[in-house]
Amino acid sequence: MPAWQAVKLPRKVDFETAAAMMLKGLTVQYLFRQIYRLQGGETILFHAAAGGVGLIACQWARALGVKLIGTVSSPEKAELARRHGAWEVIDYSREDVAKRVLELTDGQKVPVVYDGVGKDTWMSSLDSLQPKGLMVSFGNASGPVEGVNLGILASKGSLYVTRPTIVDYTGTREKLTAAAKDLFDLVKKEKITIEVGQRFALRDAVQAHEALAGRKTTGATVLLPD
Repeated sequence: MPAWQAVKLPRKVDFETAAAMMLKGLTVQYLFRQIYRLQGGETILFHAAAGGVGLIACQWARALGVKLIGTVSSPEKAELARRHGAWEVIDYSREDVAKRVLELTDGQKVPVVYDGVGKDTWMSSLDSLQPKGLMVSFGNASGPVEGVNLGILASKGSLYVTRPTIVDYTGTREKLTAAAKDLFDLVKKEKITIEVGQRFALRDAVQAHEALAGRKTTGATVLLPD
């Protein structure tokens, strides 16, 4: 690992917490503070709000004064997202996401959608955006978005789309240090707490991946030495 990829942990952050939060927390940092710099007062849509990235996003949004509408797959996950700071939650297994966003925003929709799910949520994400809104497609848990017709972006209101990777936003020592400081500051102030939802022994890595793929997890998943 290149030296610039290492960061020094604050005293209040133990190794297990760090393992659970670094990739996910730095992802939220570049989503909220670099790609679309949230100022407070916005209403946003964030898919998979009860996942490891999502729970950090709920708390970070609350700390910024942002109203985060999260999508989840069950009432239990909805409650978890609310407990971590989601303003409103949509259960996509029972509700039409775009229609519900329209209702929650009094017909205004949202300026930005953060979507780590991919194929399954692509159209509902676009339908939730205001004209000239930004679609941030940062993951593909349900499969990659393929065959994109750029004309759809025009017909839905001159929309913007970006497909970022964390490397491009933390790709130097200076960028990584600044992003990590943002994250650590909120953790030290207890604005963000890291929830380890499940722990697996390293020998059970296959089961861990199966649980993640089956959307049977909440919060972060940590592999521990045997």
